[in-house]
Amino acid sequence: MLLSLLDQSPLPEGLTGSSSLHSSVALARDAEALGYSRFWVAEHHGTPGLAGATPEVLIAAIASATSRLRVGSGGVMLPHYSPFKVAEVFSTLAGLFPGRIDLGLGRAAGTDAGTAFALQRDRRTSSPDDFPQQLVELLGYLDGTLPPEHGFSHLADTLPGLPESPTPWLLGSSPQSGIWAAELGLPYAFADFINPHGAEIARRYRDSFVPAVGRPGREVAQERPHVAVCVWALCAENDAEAERLATSGRMMFTLLRRGELIAVPTVERAERFLATERTRGALPAGRRTVVGSPATVRAGIEAVARAYGADEVFVVTIAHDLDARRRSYALIADAFGLRAGGLTDGPSAGERPAVARLGHAQVHDERGRDADGDVPEVPALVPGLSRPEREVLGGAAK
Repeated sequence: MLLSLLDQSPLPEGLTGSSSLHSSVALARDAEALGYSRFWVAEHHGTPGLAGATPEVLIAAIASATSRLRVGSGGVMLPHYSPFKVAEVFSTLAGLFPGRIDLGLGRAAGTDAGTAFALQRDRRTSSPDDFPQQLVELLGYLDGTLPPEHGFSHLADTLPGLPESPTPWLLGSSPQSGIWAAELGLPYAFADFINPHGAEIARRYRDSFVPAVGRPGREVAQERPHVAVCVWALCAENDAEAERLATSGRMMFTLLRRGELIAVPTVERAERFLATERTRGALPAGRRTVVGSPATVRAGIEAVARAYGADEVFVVTIAHDLDARRRSYALIADAFGLRAGGLTDGPSAGERPAVARLGHAQVHDERGRDADGDVPEVPALVPGLSRPEREVLGGAAK
């Protein structure tokens, strides 16, 4: 089992967004030294508590500051962008850092409805819900499989980083994303820290996985399913200290459920808040967290991985103090006996994946839809798709 990190660039109360971005780079250096396999960064917009709005920029900074670590997005919120632009950006990254770039793709907005509208170029109407078409088009650029009659097929040969290519993944927290990942032959990252009931979704993904292949000369193929589960975890020397440090994240989540976004509070402020909420009986049901000593956290992570049949676990952590996060990652690495250069079994640039994510997938959109959106019907397909592409996306609705 591989162990990796997902970083949301949390912004602690009293500090600046700039400091949070620098912290992400510092944590990635730590991750490489500790032997983690991947370091993904999330995409959120218009929030006081998370500074990671542009994963592609952070990926470039982190890849420049490390030498072996696979770096990627967890994820890019594709509905905000042109598929061709995303393909060009991540092709550039792959060209600069060959064999190290993952492209995790998500469907959620990563923000509220008003901010999502502000991100639109054309504001005459809301953007269409055409994620399936966007996804197929993007993959077609990367693996060169857009049919000749497609109006943009010639652009696949103009990507700036060729012959290098990023590894695509699909992110999700509900069943629809698992269906698409299986039918398109993508590795799949599930956000357990949003929805702790994804084990059956992961099983269906594995059972229905269809290997994907590219055209001759662009063979980025994923031959077998790969399940990564993203777990919220925080480790300290003992259970009591870990529970104390975790109060900052719990306060953030409690207020998020009420529609109030805040910077990461200090432990002292969070303890006072949570004590008051318990007295009032106002604390919401929590999401799954794995919090405790090294032995407690290892057992908790292994239990989640077994439930999902996971090939890989991503750890995501929010704490006010950077040193507490660094210590947590070091203790978890020690508990699992990680060694530097440990990426051996996961999808790589020689296979056809797309790095997921997770950070976005942790946010509901204005309709309460999870990261991938559990939509029962696939919209009408765009003209020019090949027959296999039509069959894939048509089958996703069944």
